[in-house]
Amino acid sequence: MFKNITYILIGLCSLTSCIDYGKPEIHTICQQDDVGNYQIKWETVPELEGTVNIYVSATPDSFVMDQPVTTANISDGVATYISDDNNSRPYFKLVFNNQYSQITASRSISMDSVQNMRDLGGYFDPDGKMTRWGKVYRSGDLSNLSKDDIKRLDNLHIHTIIDLRTDSEVSREPIHYKKANVIHIPIPMGHIEDVPTLIREERMLKGDVNVYLEDCYLQFVANDNAQWNKVLSIFQDQDSYPILLTCSEGKDRSGYASALLLSLLGIPEETMMSDYMASNDDIDILRYASDADTMSTNVQEAVTILLTANESLMKICLQKIKKEYGSMDSYLKKELGMNEKKTNHIKRALLY
Repeated sequence: MFKNITYILIGLCSLTSCIDYGKPEIHTICQQDDVGNYQIKWETVPELEGTVNIYVSATPDSFVMDQPVTTANISDGVATYISDDNNSRPYFKLVFNNQYSQITASRSISMDSVQNMRDLGGYFDPDGKMTRWGKVYRSGDLSNLSKDDIKRLDNLHIHTIIDLRTDSEVSREPIHYKKANVIHIPIPMGHIEDVPTLIREERMLKGDVNVYLEDCYLQFVANDNAQWNKVLSIFQDQDSYPILLTCSEGKDRSGYASALLLSLLGIPEETMMSDYMASNDDIDILRYASDADTMSTNVQEAVTILLTANESLMKICLQKIKKEYGSMDSYLKKELGMNEKKTNHIKRALLY
């Protein structure tokens, strides 16, 4: 069920970035299984001997350290936390030999009616600072929340939802969640409302879908910078957190917004790209196309392209940015107005 830990942890911490005068480099990963239990894995560099105590909390900012929920040998590399609560989200603090610690959680959040719900916590910058858990989330469409999903959002204490869908998308499928401030910043995606019909009628094949998406991504850089400026400005307000970025599938507009934020925080491009590509693990294409068995091969291929995060799409944005601005940092400063003061303000909010 679980991927190779070395692959999952690409970009989390380079060998040189987290070692501090003998302090071990610690890699952790947490995933919820199909039953609802949590499997926590870890690696240390160099390898440590001894014990790891694991503590659990409903918030990443406060742990009761009186009694660990479990203790394991560091050499085991894995422990399981059994839970029958499918609506609350636990955070875990791993303490190695009572000296070194790290907080982790399941990045993917199981929802009934929301695809691609994920936390942007747990990523490292080159200096070993980690993005805070429970501060920024990204997801697909929120317009059909189940009762349990409403409870799950309540338990995440979402304060601000940034809805990146177009006016027509919002009009057709509004967000009814009442406990968060919904800020609508529409990012165009061509005639997105016509795309499903064009695909089903085979007037838009997989090659056409790829060209359509490439054009949308290039527009993110060329024409939508005023909107991205508004998005990033919300992260400067401490009262906005926790923040949820949402669009239709949570992979394109939310993916680009997440890439901008992670880049602003100094997270390496490789890690940012891994986060972008993780949508492919969290989008169930069959939930979008329940009648896939009746579709022609052409339609199935086009739908798959439409709902898949493609590394080449993000790369054409990065290439355009580097060609026109020299670097992502220059783009963020010149085009999105992220000067040093604003950037440091966001870093203080989102980096441990």
